[in-house]
Amino acid sequence: MRRLLLIPCLLAAILWSAPCFAQARSQLGPLCTTDTTPADQMIDACTKIIALKVFSGEKLATIYFWRAVGWNKKGNYAQVIADATEALHLKPSTPVYNLRGSAYYDKGEYDIAIADFNDALRMGPPGGIIFHNRGNAYRGKGDYAKAIADYDAAIKAGPKSAFSYQNRGASKQALGDLDGALADINEAVRIDPSLPQPLISRAVIWRAKGDIARAIADTTEAIRLAKAKAPVNIMTPPGSVLISAYTQRGLAYEANGDAARAKEDYASALEGVASDAGSKANQATAKVRLALLKEADAAPRKTTAAPAAESSPAPAPPAAAAPAAPAARVQAAATGRRVALVIGNGAYAHVKALPNPPNDARAIAKSLRDIGFTVSEGLDLDRDTMQTTIHDFLREAARSQIAVVYYAGHGVQIDGRNYLVPVDIAFKAGARMTDAMVDMDTIMAGLDDQIRTNILILDACRNNPMAPQVASAGPSRGIEAGSGLAAPASLGSGSTLGAGTLIAFATAPGQVALDGEGANSPFSAALSRHVGTPGLEVQQMLTRVRAEVVAATKGKQVPWSNSSLLGEVYLAEQ
Repeated sequence: MRRLLLIPCLLAAILWSAPCFAQARSQLGPLCTTDTTPADQMIDACTKIIALKVFSGEKLATIYFWRAVGWNKKGNYAQVIADATEALHLKPSTPVYNLRGSAYYDKGEYDIAIADFNDALRMGPPGGIIFHNRGNAYRGKGDYAKAIADYDAAIKAGPKSAFSYQNRGASKQALGDLDGALADINEAVRIDPSLPQPLISRAVIWRAKGDIARAIADTTEAIRLAKAKAPVNIMTPPGSVLISAYTQRGLAYEANGDAARAKEDYASALEGVASDAGSKANQATAKVRLALLKEADAAPRKTTAAPAAESSPAPAPPAAAAPAAPAARVQAAATGRRVALVIGNGAYAHVKALPNPPNDARAIAKSLRDIGFTVSEGLDLDRDTMQTTIHDFLREAARSQIAVVYYAGHGVQIDGRNYLVPVDIAFKAGARMTDAMVDMDTIMAGLDDQIRTNILILDACRNNPMAPQVASAGPSRGIEAGSGLAAPASLGSGSTLGAGTLIAFATAPGQVALDGEGANSPFSAALSRHVGTPGLEVQQMLTRVRAEVVAATKGKQVPWSNSSLLGEVYLAEQ
């Protein structure tokens, strides 16, 4: 369960006690203020009551609240916020702060959500529902310690709260405590075995432990329960439970080698209507995994590789089931198959060519092979070949425990999304520029199965291609002057990638990554020197890389990263 709702039971009684409002009470009141009323009828009834202009103050605030509840049922969170804000202007109350905070949460605006939940707690009484919902927002931010503290408070206030146990378990899982997570989620199932959501959460843990049969069994039961009855709480986004259950069962089937059933489940997940961030993230994963499986059914395609001397992969470590990662340490070399995708694009035909990305890619690929990674390497790729190379890699990554993606070349941001630029890009008037590029979200969704460590490294420009100037001046990786690549909105929230992910950029937001005067860019030169250092934790490695780049560029370039890693990650054996 994502979030819980405070139903202000006394508000309706206060509202309809006034005898002068007989018309509204008899014809529209029950439809507006009954939580079982269908969303459209509830919104229509409340709108008609507001139009009567007979209410003011607290009574009118109540109507706006209930109309917000109707919008919430439809997943229209902008309207939820608008009506809840109007209600708060008329009469602040704990239920309204909770409702608006929950809408902000579902939009992924966690800091604003936390502020609303804080106001709700200040108004009092500080009930378990508010602690639970604030815990969700902290979990969305990746602040799992604060999330667990809030779930502890929610459980203390209401020890039979299945959802608080479930979400506390999810937070423990994010910290690598799979056994503690399993204990909490088992308690949630015991408290209310009719709920599908804890079963979905437990299935993710079974898959992380390598127990695919149990993961399939739990998601199958979750699907049955979700179909058997509507969500027990009106705060549950429509269709979100089935979307999640189908996606997670599809991932379990795929891990079990049953591509046919996995494709059926991914297709079923895509049939649902996603309204909240979690549902959209699940559908993004289902869409990418379904496309990969369909491509696997097609005739074999030629693969593009660098020259044989550089591209022959080292023998891969034997595949192994994904074991539980300890909370404090992830020794990558000992946890199963490790794969990497390395792409260097420099020979651009229609925009500024870059001399160094192929050299950078070769250097990074060699460094990763030297420490035991199986590397898929591509140099100067056009869009079709780039798509094929990425999709082939994502199929391999599904069977790995750690995946690294490195890209050097042109990269751009359009409307808050990041795109990698193939060498055959051509800027044509009237054409959709994004159709000629590779959406970074495709790679991210393809890796988002919640049980793998993902390291994504972009040595690319941070410029927007829609400006008048196409080619930038000077030895930089910019296509034209402008804002840079978008930082990830959230890690560990389910909206983009799950916990266990690090994204590193060669430069800070809004800045330009230099191509360099030598054979390699400043960033890749430093990275290739440190990536193979035995016993060097990956975030410490990036700190050393950052220091070298800042020194080499005299402060003009400052590498930047965002992480939701579950513990210490070591790419090279100690």
